[in-house]
Amino acid sequence: MPLGYLCLVLHAHLPFVRHPEYEDFLEEDWLYEAITETYIPLLEIFESLERDRVDWRLTMSVSPTLAAMLSDPLLQYRYVRHLDNLITLAGKEIERTRFEPEFHALAHMYHQRFCRAREVFVNQYGNNLLRGFKYFFDAGRLELITCAATHGFLPLMVCNENAQWAQIELGCREFERHFGRRPQGIWLPECGYAPGLEKLLAKA
Repeated sequence: MPLGYLCLVLHAHLPFVRHPEYEDFLEEDWLYEAITETYIPLLEIFESLERDRVDWRLTMSVSPTLAAMLSDPLLQYRYVRHLDNLITLAGKEIERTRFEPEFHALAHMYHQRFCRAREVFVNQYGNNLLRGFKYFFDAGRLELITCAATHGFLPLMVCNENAQWAQIELGCREFERHFGRRPQGIWLPECGYAPGLEKLLAKA
């Protein structure tokens, strides 16, 4: 019987949102929620696999727009401020629900989660989660790959090969800037393929 192989590939992407002209901007919350609920827990899973001496492997794409936001000092600062607000709110909920046991436990859980997220983000990774992903990349556990520069849907660009090439090449260039080497793979946005793309991918 022929052997089969399972390849786990995670795709990490968010549209670029950064508005320094506003003190608070609602759409930036997408990034903050993803950091708290996805990227920090993912890094903690990687760490627990290492502690348990599991010989694990995983592939993960990091889109250029997400990498740009995760490495941006303003958004890093605002994320910590966001967490501090959540920690304060959860603390008030602990007090408010002290006579409601079912909600009181939930308030404690969220308070602990937000405090833990702050500890990991600030003290463990110095406000830049790309450092965490790069650590496991360099260790040979996590295979990081890139994505098109702005997550452009490449089949819709078949009439302009230069636009397709710009999406692919800029994605590779940004990956190299953040992680120190060219990517060995790319996630096609929305899994969109058109004949001829393989030539551009091979060229990249």
